Amino acid sequence: MRRHFSRLSILVVLLTLLPVRALAARNLVPVGQVIGLQLYSDTVTVAAYDDVHGAAAKDAGLKIGDQIVEINGTPVTCAEDVRSALDSGETEMNLTVSRGGKQRDLTLKPTQTRDGPRMGIYLRQGIAGIGTVTWYDPDTGAFGALGHGVSDSGGLLKMTRGNAYAADVVEVKKGKSGNPGQLKGTARSMEPMAPLLRNTAQGVFGVTARGWKGEALPMAAYEQIHLGPAAIRAQIGSGQAQEYSVEILKIYPQTRADCRNFLLKVTDSELLRTTGGIVQGMSGSPIIQDGKLVGAVTHVLVNSPDTGYGIYIQNMLEAAA
Repeated sequence: MRRHFSRLSILVVLLTLLPVRALAARNLVPVGQVIGLQLYSDTVTVAAYDDVHGAAAKDAGLKIGDQIVEINGTPVTCAEDVRSALDSGETEMNLTVSRGGKQRDLTLKPTQTRDGPRMGIYLRQGIAGIGTVTWYDPDTGAFGALGHGVSDSGGLLKMTRGNAYAADVVEVKKGKSGNPGQLKGTARSMEPMAPLLRNTAQGVFGVTARGWKGEALPMAAYEQIHLGPAAIRAQIGSGQAQEYSVEILKIYPQTRADCRNFLLKVTDSELLRTTGGIVQGMSGSPIIQDGKLVGAVTHVLVNSPDTGYGIYIQNMLEAAA
């Protein structure tokens, strides 16, 4: 019995030592296509003031980005909870809001209109935008995007559900020093192409039956990554993703807490001419070096738009598991 337990222990030890090497041999499709993302949460956030009735919210001290936690002592988890509080007929609403991680109590007097009482604000429940798909696993249908998490004013968004949509780039705002650029996109259809299953600090992950075509590449082991030429795959127009030349300037520890594992500099003249370098919406663009998938673009340096950070692909895969 002891000998059997000993063999089992050795097997467990071997399995704990193998995953990094085993996963490094796994082949994934580096995608680089933009995707529409809609993440829902159980928090209700002030998105904007109403042009006509916004005075009530401003007088109460509500600010854009405030999360409404309670109304008259009742928890708020969706926009319908706010509507129910308005329909109760109370002339004053005691609000508890979260702002910058701290809770505040406010009193709001709804504006009476022909269509009923109004708080004078627009609300959102979750976040929508575009990003870039980093990798797709043709064996499982799993995919990862962004290379960083989706956050709200309270930190990493606690996603309750989400969807991914096929999307196109419709406009490029070129980045300049002190003014990050942006890819502006639109969804091709209101029909989701895939559910989103996880929002983590290392990326957003889901599973799709549709997938993306392309040659699957092996993942690079961390010690195989080196300073010098590499490429990123990105979509900056209405067509397919293309590869653009970059240079890896620095390599940081794989375990770095902020997930910034590489420092990159765009060297491709076409990309610099079109976008100025790395812009919002390119987060998730796969990084390829020596025929291997290295990671994903994650952040741009505000004062140097041709330079940004990348996350190691293994760190994304571990977050997706």
